[in-house]
This record gives sequence, C-alpha cells and structure tokens, in this order.
Amino acid sequence: MKSVLTQALLVLGITFSSFALAIEKPEYEVILVDGDIEYRRYESFIVAETNIVGAESWKEASNEGFRRLFDYITGDNSGDQKIAMTAPVQQSKLQAEELRFSQAEALADGAGWRVGFMLPSRYSMVDAPVPEDDRIELRVVPEKLVAAIRYSGRWTTRNFDKYESRLMTKLTAANIEILGVPETAFYNPPFVPPFMRRNEILIEVASPPI
Repeated sequence: MKSVLTQALLVLGITFSSFALAIEKPEYEVILVDGDIEYRRYESFIVAETNIVGAESWKEASNEGFRRLFDYITGDNSGDQKIAMTAPVQQSKLQAEELRFSQAEALADGAGWRVGFMLPSRYSMVDAPVPEDDRIELRVVPEKLVAAIRYSGRWTTRNFDKYESRLMTKLTAANIEILGVPETAFYNPPFVPPFMRRNEILIEVASPPI
C-alpha cells in the first residue's frame, strides 16, 4: 500500500510540475552562475503582498498570508475579478522601519513576515483589480539584480535558515554588496513530493562577482 501511495504521489507531482511550467513567473535573465548561486536580472513586475505582524511562527505567517492573497485573486477585489495564479509565493522577514508605527510596535511582540506573489503581466497599476482587504497592497517591483540559491525539500524554518546561511556566506566571501533582505520562494503546492519541489532563497545585490 505504501508503495502504491508513493507512486501515486509521484505521478501527481510530475503531472502538476508539467502544468506548473505554464504558470506565469517573473521574467529574468541569468547573468552569471557561480557554483550553486545564480545571479539573475529580473524585469519589473507588480506584486500583491500582505504583512503578517506578530505571527508565532514562519508557517503560521505563510498560511495566513497565502489565505489573504488567495481570497484576493479569487474575487475579493474590485469588480469581483478572477486573477490567474502565478508562481512563486515569496516570503521575507519584516523590518520595523518598513511599517507604520502601530505595526512596528506589534512587531516587537513577535515575528513579522511579508508574503506576496506577482500579478499576471497583463495588468498595470492602472487596471489591476484593487484588493477589498486593506491589508493587501499592490506595488511595482523595479528591475533588479538578485542572487539566488535553489533547493528541494520541505518548507521548514530549518531549510530556510540552512540555505539562507549558505547563500549569505558565499556572498560575503565574494565581497558582494547586499541591498535587500533574504526572501524565500516556493513554486509548488503542498501535495508535490518534497524531493520534487522547487524552493529558492533570493536577495537583491548590487553586482555579480567580477
């Protein structure tokens, strides 16, 4: 029975992975590959994002953030429009200076995270559906250079910390100027077997290694 279940999950994962290739993702050009680090030039895109302040755990923040954003793309917006899902879902730690005073004060009592994903490229800031939930904001992410490390496996704090540390260590060793905070990116739904998942840690940088 276990073998049959494993095979079924594998088939489901392969089927979805093929489908996922058709899901729109941010456009980027790989500038340089340095070992397991990719330096990518991302084109500008619009992101829908929400802040989770005072969350007790990374997973709790991820679940709450995704729920809000899923409600937005399934009709909780001006015109009750359905918006196509994109990938990846991205999550980063909040910095107190990024928040309004009331939120920054709450951040001191627990962890804070930002969860978001891009809108399909057919939208502009002029015609993008406006969220009904005022905890969701739309903004333009400008073109940027990003260092990325890819890994498979489960969505755990341990994996996030492991690969974030590996990425930061290599950037420091290469004397790369870091401009942002690390983001974790997830490309697959929970039913895809962990060994088939595409996960990444990304951070904005000033330039690739010379």
